[in-house]
Amino acid sequence: MGRRFVDISVPLETGVASDPPVSLPKIEYIDHKQSVADLAAFFPGLKAEDLPDGEAWAIEKIELITHNGTHLDAPYHFASTMSGGERALTIDEVPLEWCFARGVKLDFRHLADGYVATAADVEAELARIGHELAPLDIVIVNTRAGLRYGHDDYLAAGCGMGREATLYLTSRGVRVTGTDAWSWDAPFSFTARRYAETGDASIIWEGHKAGREIGYCHIEKLHNLESLPPSGFTVSCFPVKIRAASAGWTRAVAIFEDAA
Repeated sequence: MGRRFVDISVPLETGVASDPPVSLPKIEYIDHKQSVADLAAFFPGLKAEDLPDGEAWAIEKIELITHNGTHLDAPYHFASTMSGGERALTIDEVPLEWCFARGVKLDFRHLADGYVATAADVEAELARIGHELAPLDIVIVNTRAGLRYGHDDYLAAGCGMGREATLYLTSRGVRVTGTDAWSWDAPFSFTARRYAETGDASIIWEGHKAGREIGYCHIEKLHNLESLPPSGFTVSCFPVKIRAASAGWTRAVAIFEDAA
């Protein structure tokens, strides 16, 4: 048997429409020449010509929020409590077994931007692909947003997962879900329009807020889901361990055990 890895993450980068302007990442690149003075500070008398090719090190100075790039949201991001009143887990407390498990992909690319997927939509897609959910399955949702990453319409692209769709999954033991859209929920521009029409605040962030009933995590800004089959792979999405944080960046990967 051979093992094949498929990257389903986006890079942390600047200059693309990956987030609202207020939370875009900032990266300062410091190259081998620019850093010579920093290295020389450790070794008095050291000159650039003393170093091979006159080079020191390359480093980057980064300003991020924990929700930039492909990241895993902890239950604490959604609310202060989960599962009916328990203290919500922060990212450093998420069980590692949640983050390495059998994957299943729901193909919702045909659903309109802003559509809120229901439990019936999830059930129908699982029936179509012939997959029966098991506890700890990692369920990832392929939306139209995946191919719009970096484009100006990315934040408004893709369907969202509603409260009942989320609870359909978590009530069956799913503890990590994921989407290639900016948010697990429908794009805010669509929800804001519906809220203005109805005044119903329960529709705001309803998929996230389902974590108050059953604690779970989800991955946002996945990528390359179009290349995956509905099942037959393992998802690895271990988050960076940040004390008491609401999320952690992850290099999400789909792993296939292929026949030699």
